[in-house]
Amino acid sequence: MPISRRGARLLACALVAGPLAADEAPHRHGAAEKLGKVAFPVSCARAVHAPFTRAVALLHSFAYEEAEEAFRAVAAQDPGCAMAHWGVAMALYHPIWAAANPAAAPTPAELGRGREAVTRARALAPPAERERDYIAAVEAFYKDADTVDHGARALAFEQAMGRVHERHPQDMEAAIFHALAMLGNAPPSDKSYVRQKKAAAILNAVLPGVPEHPGVAHYLIHSFDYPSLAELALPAARAYARIAPSAPHALHMPSHIFIRLGLWDESIASNRASAAEARAHVARTHPGASAFDDLHAIDYLIYAYLQQGRDEEARAALGDLARVSKLDQDNFAAAYALAAAPARYALERRQWAEAAALSVRPAWFPWSRFASMEAVVHFARAVGGARSGQTAVAREALARLDAIHAALEARKDGYWAGQVDIQRQAGAAWLAHAEGRQDEAERSMRAAADREDATEKHPVTPGPVLPAREMLADLLLELGRPAEAVREYEATLVTSPGRLQALYGGGLGAEKAGDAAKARALYAQVAAAAPKDAGRSELAKARAFLAVSAER
Repeated sequence: MPISRRGARLLACALVAGPLAADEAPHRHGAAEKLGKVAFPVSCARAVHAPFTRAVALLHSFAYEEAEEAFRAVAAQDPGCAMAHWGVAMALYHPIWAAANPAAAPTPAELGRGREAVTRARALAPPAERERDYIAAVEAFYKDADTVDHGARALAFEQAMGRVHERHPQDMEAAIFHALAMLGNAPPSDKSYVRQKKAAAILNAVLPGVPEHPGVAHYLIHSFDYPSLAELALPAARAYARIAPSAPHALHMPSHIFIRLGLWDESIASNRASAAEARAHVARTHPGASAFDDLHAIDYLIYAYLQQGRDEEARAALGDLARVSKLDQDNFAAAYALAAAPARYALERRQWAEAAALSVRPAWFPWSRFASMEAVVHFARAVGGARSGQTAVAREALARLDAIHAALEARKDGYWAGQVDIQRQAGAAWLAHAEGRQDEAERSMRAAADREDATEKHPVTPGPVLPAREMLADLLLELGRPAEAVREYEATLVTSPGRLQALYGGGLGAEKAGDAAKARALYAQVAAAAPKDAGRSELAKARAFLAVSAER
C-alpha cells in the first residue's frame, strides 16, 4: 500500500498529539524509567501484568538481553505464566538485526534457549486462544532450527504472525509484531519496498490507538529507512526518543532518518543522547564494560561530525572507541563500529596513508565471528594504499577481501558477500588507476557503483564507508573529466544528501568544467555545512572561491 504525503501528515499528528489508550500506563523500573506505553493483556497472575508489559516494551526497543531477563523474572514470580516463556523466546530472536546478516542471527546457544522456552510455554497450555496463537507463531521460528535455515524459519514466523493478526484483528500487539516480521524479511535488493510499505500501512492503522507505543514509532523508522521514503519517517523519528527515553536504542534510532536527510545537528544530538544513556545503563548492568549501543551511536556520531568538517570532535569520539576494553555483548553492531569508525575517519578526510596503516583492532575482539565487518578495514587499507602509492599494501588488502568474500560465499551469506565484492571492486579500481590501467579502473568502479545502487545498506551502518558512486566521481575528476564527475557527485547526493565530500567534489568539478554558477551553489552548501572554525581544507577552498566570486 503506497504511503501518501497526506498520510505522512496524519502520521505526524497522531504521533505528536494522539490521546493515550485508557488501559495503558507508563512502564517504570526505578524512579524515572520511561520505555513507552504498551497494553498486552495476559492470563497470568495480576501481580505480573506490569512487569510483563515492561518486558514487552523492552522487546520493542530491541533491549533483548534485558527483555529476556525481565521475562524470566516474570516466570519466576508466576510459574504458570506461559506468555513469560513466549517472551523469552521472542527476546532470543532478532528479526531486523538478523535480516540479511547471519552474524546477527541467534547463536546455537540462543536457539537452544529459545526452543526450551517454547516447549515450556506450550506445556503450560494457557487458557486463552490468543496466547496459544502467539506461542505457535514463535514456535514456527524455532521449529527444525537444526535443519532449516534462518530465512525459511523467519518467513514461517511472518506467516504465523499474519494468522495471529487475522484471527485477532482488535489485538494491536498482533498487528505490530506482524509488521516487525515483515520488516525482518524485506529483501535489500527490492527497491520497490513492498514489505516495508505493507508494514507501514499496518503500523499506521494501529497508530491512532497507541500513539506512544515504542514499537510503532520504532518500526515506522525501519519501514522508511530508505532515501526515497525517509521524509515520511520524520514524525516517528522525532517522537520515538520522547516516547522511550530510557532505551538507548530509542534515542539512537531517529538518527537513521536524520542521516538519510542530511540533518546532521539532529543526528549528532540523537547519538550523543544515546551514547550517554547506554553508558549509564551498562554501568548498572555490566560494571566495567562498555555498551555495544554506545559503540553503535559513536559510529553514527563520527559519520555526522565528518559531514560538517568537525574533525576534532570526530577524533575525540574515535578516542572513546579506542579506550573500549570489554563489552556487554560482542555482537555485530559492536564489530561494525570498531571496524568502520576508524576507516571512515581516515577516508572521509582523504588521509590515504592513514587509511593504509589501519589494522584490525582491538586484538581481544572475536573478529573470526565477524569477517564481513573486518572486511571494512581491508577495504580502507586497499583504497588508502592505492591512493597513497603503497600498491603492495593495496594488493595485500585486496587479497584479504578476496578470502573473506570466498568464505562468505561458502556460507551462503549473499548480502555481505555482495557488499565485500563491492569493496574489492572499488579497491581494485584504485589499484588499477595507480598502476595506469585507466580503462580497467573505470570499468571496475562503475561496476561497484551500479551494484551498490542496486542494494540497500544494512541498518547497522549510517552509510557506505565511502559511497562507490562518489569514488567513481573522484576517479573521473582525476582522469580530467570534470563534467562527468559532477553528474556522479550529484547522483551520490540524491541518495546521500549533504555528504560533504560529494558537495565539495561537485563544486570542484563544476569549477574545473567552467560552470561557475553550479560551483557557487555547491560550494555554498559546503561552507554552510560546517562551523566557522572547522579547519578542513575543502572548507577553506570553498570559502575562498565564494569570496572571490562575491567580489566580481
